[in-house]
Amino acid sequence: MDVTLENADEVYRYYSDHRQSRMKALAMYGVLAARHRPRVRFEDDARDRLRAVVGRNEVPLVIAANHVRQTDPFILAASGFLSPLRPRIGRMRVLAKDELFDDPDRRRKIDDLGGIPVFRQKDHGLRAAATAGKQMMDVCIERMGRGDSIAIFPEGTCNEEDPRLLQKVSSGVGHIASGALKKGSRPWLVCAGIAYPDQDRPVVVFSVPIALDAVAPATPAQTTRLVAAELQRAVTAAHASLQIG
Repeated sequence: MDVTLENADEVYRYYSDHRQSRMKALAMYGVLAARHRPRVRFEDDARDRLRAVVGRNEVPLVIAANHVRQTDPFILAASGFLSPLRPRIGRMRVLAKDELFDDPDRRRKIDDLGGIPVFRQKDHGLRAAATAGKQMMDVCIERMGRGDSIAIFPEGTCNEEDPRLLQKVSSGVGHIASGALKKGSRPWLVCAGIAYPDQDRPVVVFSVPIALDAVAPATPAQTTRLVAAELQRAVTAAHASLQIG
């Protein structure tokens, strides 16, 4: 099966049920952690609270990270391995642009890492990508109902202006989270702020988890605004950590 927009129906049927090997995923995440060695830090008591949420296996997470460089997915995966998120490896799905699935060898690796393809509007046009986008969100909502977590870079593209300030956050993250709530899931939001120094290792700051069912009423627009605010705070904390060293 080719991952193409024309083939979107088959693509999303496949990724609705695809299961990665947890052992392969752990090994790959571990290799990324050893290679990139991000400095993982936590907002306030986020480490303990994240550990408590992860310990509740039926609770899905929405993990939102800012997007600065093409290496961000590897940095986020490495940070997950080095954080209380590690037990969720093998049950975390990561949204990734469709062109990354073109090469068969790379696609196998991305599948093992938990990738789900996204056909972006900037690549395919608003109208052409709209139906596929709805299918992608439905797959995410369905998988969260089974206890899977979803990692997303809601800016949608690398921030080439000022990495300290988020770009516009796509409403897709709000639709996914709100859709999961409507289907009976009780997802928690965790934000990861990524910052790169001129030299040395990147810094990743995890925010305090938030129970999204406590946000009332949790409309997609409100949830999107919440994600933007929480993620901006995590990004600001990550850049502040660069000054501390």
